[in-house]
Amino acid sequence: MGLYKHVREMWKKPQTSMPELWRERLIAWRTEDSTVKLDRPTRIDRARSLGYKAKQGYVVVRQRVLRGGHTRPQIKGGRRPKRFGTRLNLSKNYQSIAEDRAQKKFVNMAVLNSYWVARDGKHYWFEVILVDPSHPVIKADPKINWICKKKNWRRTFHGQTSAGKRGRGLKR
Repeated sequence: MGLYKHVREMWKKPQTSMPELWRERLIAWRTEDSTVKLDRPTRIDRARSLGYKAKQGYVVVRQRVLRGGHTRPQIKGGRRPKRFGTRLNLSKNYQSIAEDRAQKKFVNMAVLNSYWVARDGKHYWFEVILVDPSHPVIKADPKINWICKKKNWRRTFHGQTSAGKRGRGLKR
């Protein structure tokens, strides 16, 4: 068995395979900002399978998303029963929301893909792989230079990433 296969097996049940490390990470991540730029991915096997390469032009960001019910803004004025419902169902999945927020933070980058890292009672954490389309290394690589086209720069807002396609019912 190769290294990536061992790492993949450990990440199937991270709470039981590495409980002390898991607990320390969650405690540290709760106090961090919601968007954190990383030196290297936490799940190297998943990042590599989604297209990450350890070279210039690639950036990995850990994005925190709040879990739970989302409330509708309170509308003032008048009494109409339709206005008093405060629950709001999400039309997007949490992973797609994380990609959108990472894209808004890093405007000059393009979202390649993302993957789940952790969750607790209050938050989800996803790691988002971003690519710099104007970087010469990315332009020269024939496997990733498709993202240099202008139409692919803000693809997450159009639901073109893997999580976005799943949320629109195009994938299982």
